[in-house]
Amino acid sequence: EVQLVATGGGLVQAGGSLRLSCAASGFTSDDYTIGWFRQAPGKEREGVSCIRNSDGATYYTDSVEGRFTVSRDNAKSTGYLQMSSLKPEDTAVYYCVTDFFESPSILCHSPPQNFWGQGTQVTVSS
Repeated sequence: EVQLVATGGGLVQAGGSLRLSCAASGFTSDDYTIGWFRQAPGKEREGVSCIRNSDGATYYTDSVEGRFTVSRDNAKSTGYLQMSSLKPEDTAVYYCVTDFFESPSILCHSPPQNFWGQGTQVTVSS
């Protein structure tokens, strides 16, 4: 059974940085893609960034391009989201998700219903 645990959220001032981690277990293939989504109160869930383990291909939504960096450590089956130059509008609950044999852009736009981790709150104060 695939399980994901997201950690690293917190409270930070605007302009600050945070790194989120998504520790995965139960993978039966190295051909996985890890994605980060967020949902702010009253807003729809948004695909933020996704990375494919096999070749490191990435996707970023426009609002975080140049500020966030997604990465993975295959040996640890862990994905990371380094968030810099944080803005108050980045405040949301952040979730990680995974799927297999999927492109980063597709995962970030059409995530599966299963394989979600619990959320971690990110709050950026102005």
